[in-house]
Amino acid sequence: MTSASGGVDMVDWNLAVATATRLVRPGPEVSRAEAAAVVAELRRHALEAEEHVREFTGMRSSSLSEAVATPVLIVDRPGWVRANVAGFRTIVQPLVAKLQARRANGSGPGVFGTVGEKATGIEVGALLAFLSTKVLGQYETFAPAESSLEAPDSPAALFDKPRLGPESAGPGRLLLVAPNIVHVERELDVDPADFRLWVCLHEETHRTQFTAVPWLRDHIQSEVQSFLTETDVDPGALLDRLRDAAGTLGGGLPGLGGRAESAPSAGLLEIVQSPAQREILGRLTAVMSLLEGHADVVMDGVGPAVVPSVAEIREKFQQRRDRGANRLDLVLRRLLGMDAKLRQYQDGAVFVRGVVDQVGMDGFNRVWTSPNTLPTKDEIHDPAAWVARVAR
Repeated sequence: MTSASGGVDMVDWNLAVATATRLVRPGPEVSRAEAAAVVAELRRHALEAEEHVREFTGMRSSSLSEAVATPVLIVDRPGWVRANVAGFRTIVQPLVAKLQARRANGSGPGVFGTVGEKATGIEVGALLAFLSTKVLGQYETFAPAESSLEAPDSPAALFDKPRLGPESAGPGRLLLVAPNIVHVERELDVDPADFRLWVCLHEETHRTQFTAVPWLRDHIQSEVQSFLTETDVDPGALLDRLRDAAGTLGGGLPGLGGRAESAPSAGLLEIVQSPAQREILGRLTAVMSLLEGHADVVMDGVGPAVVPSVAEIREKFQQRRDRGANRLDLVLRRLLGMDAKLRQYQDGAVFVRGVVDQVGMDGFNRVWTSPNTLPTKDEIHDPAAWVARVAR
């Protein structure tokens, strides 16, 4: 699809941002002074968490310049949307190239062109508006270089304002979504300072993973780009897969006449994948389970020493996860694959704890040696198999 700049860009990104900003629900009510205090505290906690994570894991940034080049941004919900749009525009270039080639060959605009860039921009915007209320923090692996902050709307602006891009890919950036953190800490009725540091410990672990392991970002980017390169932009092939999946998606979803336990485990993107994409996704799932589980283990391992109420926070937070959301939220979460995200935390944490129990943290850290020492999808569920293959 043509973007506002007139090139093939799959989606009108500016319209997506405008739509998301218009649709996003407001965050919790706070005074300007309270908001400024939250932002300042999150910045302090992000710096504090960095040293706690390094000490606990034994992982250090490969270079000072690498650590400095991965900034910590405190954003509101619209800021999170803008940051992710910039990241999307950076990573989907292989798919854009395929669309350009298809158009140059006279094959027509493809499935995306039939939908229309404006309609797709609105759809993407609605999706981002929904997700922007769910995320506490995020390490954005495929951020544009530096990560290009726009000048604030006013000298007194509270939140960082990422640019939309597109620019050349940078080393990444850490996002902390202040309104969502305040919303959850109030919902759980936990100590705000403790909860904010606890969240920062998890997110800072992701930042440390990528700054301490130089090859990790390039490896994941290569896998993602291979996945996108395998995408079939032929409308007929895509529609055939959608028809095959239609029966699976019907009936099994909670609230749509089926039993919750019979609901499909596949997200909306998974059901239209080719066999090659499923193989790539298996490797990516293993890596993401490792990263998420490692961050959960670190936040709970560091927690007792620096977060006095960590036991209460973890118990209430886990109950919130288990309780889930309303029926519509459950449908959307399953379609978008967010259930799989929760399983990544659980499966990855079991793997990390299982390996550390057998060979200690130093033995576990051999996982960061090369792509060949990453766990496979099967090994995530069998820590002893990874230990036998790598750590011993």
